[in-house]
Formats: sequence, C-alpha cells, structure tokens
Amino acid sequence: MADLEIRPTIEDDLSAIVAMLADDPLGARRESPDDLSPYLAAFERLSADPNQHLVVAVRDGRVAGTLQLTIVPGLSRRGATRSVIEGVRVHADERGGGLGTQLMEWAVDESRRQGCQLVQLTSDNTRADAHRFYERLGFSASHTGFKLQL
Repeated sequence: MADLEIRPTIEDDLSAIVAMLADDPLGARRESPDDLSPYLAAFERLSADPNQHLVVAVRDGRVAGTLQLTIVPGLSRRGATRSVIEGVRVHADERGGGLGTQLMEWAVDESRRQGCQLVQLTSDNTRADAHRFYERLGFSASHTGFKLQL
C-alpha cells in the first residue's frame, strides 16, 4: 500500500468525508451530505485547535478513509495525556484491504509522538465488525460508555 498517503484534511476533502460518514445505517440517519455548511464550521473549529488531528487517507488522488484524533491532557493516571479516536471511516470499496489498519496505526503512532499514555475510542454497540477490527488491533472493550444527547 505504498500508494497511500495519510495527511491532514483540507476543506476540499469535506464532501468525501461527509459521504463516508453518511454511508451506513447509523450515519444515514444523522449526517446531511447535501448541506456542507455545518461541516465547514466544524472544520474551521478543528483546524484552529492544535489538539485536533483530522486526517484523510488518499489513494490515487481520492479520499479513501478518514479519522479524527484528539489529544486530551488530564489529571487522572498521574497526569496522563490520552488520545481519543473518532469518526473512523473507510470508503466502501476499500474495506478489507488494510487501509483501516494503516489509519489506526497512524493514530497510535501519532498518539505516542504526542506523549500519550493511552489511546481510547468508542464504537456504537451495533458495529460488531468494527469491534472485531479494534480488538484485532489490540484494543479491549474495558469500559462501558454513556452519552447524553443535548
């Protein structure tokens, strides 16, 4: 996969990212690929925050995957810094070919480079394939997550 580049997201990548976010049963209910304005506003906030790393995986000039890595300083665990991986998506015709693994390896390596002692992520209970994928990469389902819609 030498032809794969993982790089910071640029504004021109947003439509491809949003299309991937919307390309599953969960995302289809909560994403709006026809209106990029909220995504543009979010991209501006992310770009201004040095603790946010929104990246894309590009193959043959096409956005084929994405994820967001957030660096979170903290007091617990003796002042440990952790990272949070969010929004992992791989284009449907790229799944199963190792691109997701490369994205996750990038996120773990970047977390180490940023001095993190822990990498964490959440995944919807219905995403059994994703859970197997994360476990294969060494992640463990060690906690129960909670969310509150606002």
